[in-house]
Amino acid sequence: METNYMYLLRCADGTFYCGWTNHLEERIRKHNEGCGAKYTRARRPVELVYYEEFATRKEAMKREYAVKQLSRREKLKLIETGNVI
Repeated sequence: METNYMYLLRCADGTFYCGWTNHLEERIRKHNEGCGAKYTRARRPVELVYYEEFATRKEAMKREYAVKQLSRREKLKLIETGNVI
């Protein structure tokens, strides 16, 4: 069974980008190559600062949506207490 991830990146301009994937390392590499999301393309390099693992794609996507609704302050708190790499 494949692991699914919700992840949070810190962009070079200090902003955050939240997404989901089932190949975390490859997805981060794609973002830094400019082949990821349009948002991160102009804000490289990006750094993985937080992630969570899920059994299903649906769970990861649901969590991605919830994290996108958080304020910057709430995202910073999540990073401070979570799965930081």
